[in-house]
Amino acid sequence: MTSLPAATSASRKSRPQTNLTVLRREELSPHMVRIVAGGDGFSGYVNNDYVDRYVKIAFPQPGIEYPLPLDLWAIRESMPRDQWPHTRTYTVRWVDEEARELAIDFVIHGDEGLAGPWAATARPGDSLVFTGPGGGYNPDPAADWHLFAGDEAALPAIAAAIESLPTDSRGLAFLEVDSDADIQPVKAPAGLQVQWLARNGTPAGSSRLLVSAVRDAEWPGGRVHVFAHGERGYMKSLREVFYRERGLERSQVSLSGYWATGRVEDDFQAEKKLPIGQI
Repeated sequence: MTSLPAATSASRKSRPQTNLTVLRREELSPHMVRIVAGGDGFSGYVNNDYVDRYVKIAFPQPGIEYPLPLDLWAIRESMPRDQWPHTRTYTVRWVDEEARELAIDFVIHGDEGLAGPWAATARPGDSLVFTGPGGGYNPDPAADWHLFAGDEAALPAIAAAIESLPTDSRGLAFLEVDSDADIQPVKAPAGLQVQWLARNGTPAGSSRLLVSAVRDAEWPGGRVHVFAHGERGYMKSLREVFYRERGLERSQVSLSGYWATGRVEDDFQAEKKLPIGQI
């Protein structure tokens, strides 16, 4: 059974549409591909100042004729919901205003999913249509140190956040990936320790590596600012670590589930409004 495209309370004004062209594809690791896009449509992209900026990429459904050029908000107003393009949420890894291009990193797991297979076969000249960006996090400059925790789905946002830090920043970063082959270079300040956690065959979303590493780590003294994003089950466990075990305040923590084991994004987004999806 195919899930309905996710509903949204956003609008053309709050989440404008951008139509870009794929410029190149870069193989970052066995399970991650970077798509760099730009072209004439870049002039319509309105950037924001968040390091976790994200966009909603549109994937038209096969077999359905859409008016061209694709206007996502007009489609939502004129076509039934079961015919809307599906959307998938992805972090903008970096934006180069001077070159008029941006990069989005995609996790690849064979033919699984919608966005990953598209990114694995994307070619220069292909269309990339999205709405946004949104966002809500920047590292707190008043924090004594920073803690980052996430799986590969959160790696682009965490890497962007780490690379935005001042050179004298301190902290810890725990990044879970499939294997050592998926480790990527991240330009971290000398005072921020990056620890890569390889599952080595354990399915994504079912490991205890990330939660255990954060719980067992020797935390530096002082006030911490946390950015922890990734699989929903991981985040629920880390919530206990941050609030119950460590006694952190809400203002110290950015915590969000990016995905859930066994759920496509349309179902996952719908569940976020229900008790099962609350973090």
